[in-house]
Amino acid sequence: MSTSSTSKTGTEIFRSNWIQYVNELQEHICKALETTDGKALFGTDDWERAEGNGGGGKTRTLINGAVFEKAGVNTSVVSGNVTDTMRKQLKINGDKWFACGLSLVLHPLNPFVPTVHANWRYFELYDEAGYVIDRWFGGGTDLTPYYLFEEDARHFHQSLKNALDPFGEELYPLYKQQCDDYFVNQHRNKETRGIGGIFYDHIRAEDESVLEKLLLFQQANGNAFLGSYLPIVQKRKDTLYGAKEIEWQEIRRGRYVEFNLLHDRGTIFGLKTNGRTESILMSLPPRARWQYNHQPGPGTAEDKLLQVCLHPVNWI
Repeated sequence: MSTSSTSKTGTEIFRSNWIQYVNELQEHICKALETTDGKALFGTDDWERAEGNGGGGKTRTLINGAVFEKAGVNTSVVSGNVTDTMRKQLKINGDKWFACGLSLVLHPLNPFVPTVHANWRYFELYDEAGYVIDRWFGGGTDLTPYYLFEEDARHFHQSLKNALDPFGEELYPLYKQQCDDYFVNQHRNKETRGIGGIFYDHIRAEDESVLEKLLLFQQANGNAFLGSYLPIVQKRKDTLYGAKEIEWQEIRRGRYVEFNLLHDRGTIFGLKTNGRTESILMSLPPRARWQYNHQPGPGTAEDKLLQVCLHPVNWI
């Protein structure tokens, strides 16, 4: 890649456009979620990275709503020096790094409404002179229901496929498989944490002319989120539930916690780069349960959900 001053300027413009989009998407999503909830509003916590001029972010959280028990929609624009720990743990090499993205996790109150996670991020790596030596996009969206409704699963996956297809019809099946392979608790007999979605990382441009297409690709994925999820919320949020459903919800939330603390790359990256712990662990549910050797009865609604976590399904 060219190391001309023009290239540096182009990089700064591209980076600024992505930062602007991330901030606007956060505001758009938060407003839509507040409208859906109808009770609680998002609070805002602006923070700065402790290490010098390392940037910061905006953590927005909603708690104890009518629909969402805990919701977080976070942005970060951070940078720093590549440390030995990062080289070892994250397999990157360079002098400095920059990262900007949006990450959200929504934990609804009603067990019949699924938890959802999404993030869209951009990363740059620089040499000692400050020139970009590598950069990539990553992200994805995945759904974690507690009770399985096949029409909801099909809607969610179809919405993601519709966003990806203009950029190549081969992308959805590829990223769907990567999601199924990634969001797995290996220590739980390779049990997925939900019904998947899409997951991709290290999406690079062969040259600078492809960068704008990658930006449109990433924006299309971010823009598809509300349409993929909110119709499911509206359909299930008033379903009656009781103690049995809450118990199962908490058991499955325990699996969610296990994945996030043991396997999630975003959590590991944030903690290894001295990220803001409160924002990183925002993804954890407010309630969870670990019940010894719990096994749902064969043929029950709970078992139906567990079976698709043990044997991922092609929903489209």
